Amino acid sequence: MSSVLTPGGVPLHHHDAGFLSKERIVAAPGFNRWLVPPAALAIHLCIGMAYGFSVFWLPLSKALGIKDPVKCAADIGFLQELFVTNCDWKISTLGWMYTMFFVLLGSSAAVWGGWLERAGPRKAGVVSALCWCGGMLISALGVHLHQFWMMLIGSGVIGGIGLGLGYISPVSTLIKWFPDRRGMATGMAIMGFGGGAMIGSPLAAELMKLFATATDVGVTQTFVVMALVYFVFMMGGALGYRVPAAGWKPEGWTPPAAKTANAMITHGHVHVNKVWGIPQFWLVWMVLCMNVSAGIGVIGMASPMLQEVFGGSLIGVAGKFGELDKTQLTAIAGVAAGFTALLSLFNIGGRFFWASLSDKLGRKLTYVVFFVLGGALYISIPGSAAAGAKLLFVAAFCVILSMYGGGFSTAPAYLADLFGTQMVGAIHGRLLTAWATAGILGPVIVNYMRDYQLGLGLPREQVYNQTMYILAGMLVIGLICNLLVRPVADKHFMSDAELAAEKRLAHERAIETAAGPVTMSFHQTSSALVVAAWAAVGIPLAWGVYRTLLSAGKFFN
Repeated sequence: MSSVLTPGGVPLHHHDAGFLSKERIVAAPGFNRWLVPPAALAIHLCIGMAYGFSVFWLPLSKALGIKDPVKCAADIGFLQELFVTNCDWKISTLGWMYTMFFVLLGSSAAVWGGWLERAGPRKAGVVSALCWCGGMLISALGVHLHQFWMMLIGSGVIGGIGLGLGYISPVSTLIKWFPDRRGMATGMAIMGFGGGAMIGSPLAAELMKLFATATDVGVTQTFVVMALVYFVFMMGGALGYRVPAAGWKPEGWTPPAAKTANAMITHGHVHVNKVWGIPQFWLVWMVLCMNVSAGIGVIGMASPMLQEVFGGSLIGVAGKFGELDKTQLTAIAGVAAGFTALLSLFNIGGRFFWASLSDKLGRKLTYVVFFVLGGALYISIPGSAAAGAKLLFVAAFCVILSMYGGGFSTAPAYLADLFGTQMVGAIHGRLLTAWATAGILGPVIVNYMRDYQLGLGLPREQVYNQTMYILAGMLVIGLICNLLVRPVADKHFMSDAELAAEKRLAHERAIETAAGPVTMSFHQTSSALVVAAWAAVGIPLAWGVYRTLLSAGKFFN
């Protein structure tokens, strides 16, 4: 392997400057930073479909029976269900794919976050596209052959790795492009993850209708089409990523002087391998875990909860949930679907709103608002349910869901403030293990508490009261952890020599010195290109929001 010396005397290996390498994507002067958020959105809107996968559960639960499920024999357990070909999968079995998405997202982001910082966002984005879309194709084959283990490996494991890499790929890049508006920048990308299901779910429903026949529910073909469409978008996003040259800052922006700056915003950089041993990391870990556990628990039960608490009053009929006939139950399920759609709008809106607001309020204060306001709203829910106050009940959930989304999008900026920007993507990857934990903890607490309360003989409309108090208690734990966060001690930061070595490994020095020959292909960005990039992600997102508003309208009718 031959190498040449750059003008600064740094060896630049030929294979390092390959098409996917980080050196290739250093922006030249004149590059418009507003091209980076749509690239991030293109990836996040595709992988965000993980939230919408439940749209496939019902059709898949009758993949063989078509009209009604072909039930498995009573003695067939979960392990046999992975391989059976003569009976349909239960919805509870299919739900394991959902769990695997979020466990794999957190663990893969933690494992490969350090690699991503050095390899750059383009390479990570391409690997993410191959895993997420390739996983969907393997799942399509699994549906075709009726082998659930193939779906778990395809979308669950391989797709889950794609989710983790795709999720953190833009984080440190956006924070470096928008040092003046860290929260807003990460809020834009992570908003896309919340919005992915808004586009994907109605799209999947339309495609399944199109492909369904008398002998096929149409899921296989839907998976194939969506995988191909997503691949085009994700590759477009990955190839659109650019990183700023070392030392770049926005025109007209001067970093606040260390003495006058917010004490919570550091000027040093922590190495990712050190964060496990820093108390602030674990405090922020608990902050995210508690916020997400409470929110995720609610997302999973929002629809049945509304139906069981308000029963017939949702459609103007006197009668509790257990007293309604089949037609009435179908009608209130439609209203509940509108409620779920409304919550998803607040989830996505909150990601942008709260993260942008955190640039003004500071991250710590923003999380104080999440926990204090969120706790008060959880405690208010049993009261508004007992009083039959639908509007208060729904409003409380909408605000809670906006803060659930806001918790995700504010976290990367909080980490950059505490630990510096050099390895923030990798540190964010480690932090996402809190999400993986919450993905198990939240639904387990909510579902088991509900079953326990029903077992005690409580009426359906009261089984959620204790759960709300438990979730409020979790937010109190989160609040205490957040209040304990202090600036990171100097001893944890990299020395100048360590930072220089890390920048070399991340190809940043080579970037500065080799920027001339490698990045000559860029010119002043045309505004038409910026408009086109935003239109490419904005139009599908607008369609998703429109479809969601139509669903939410059912709730108000």
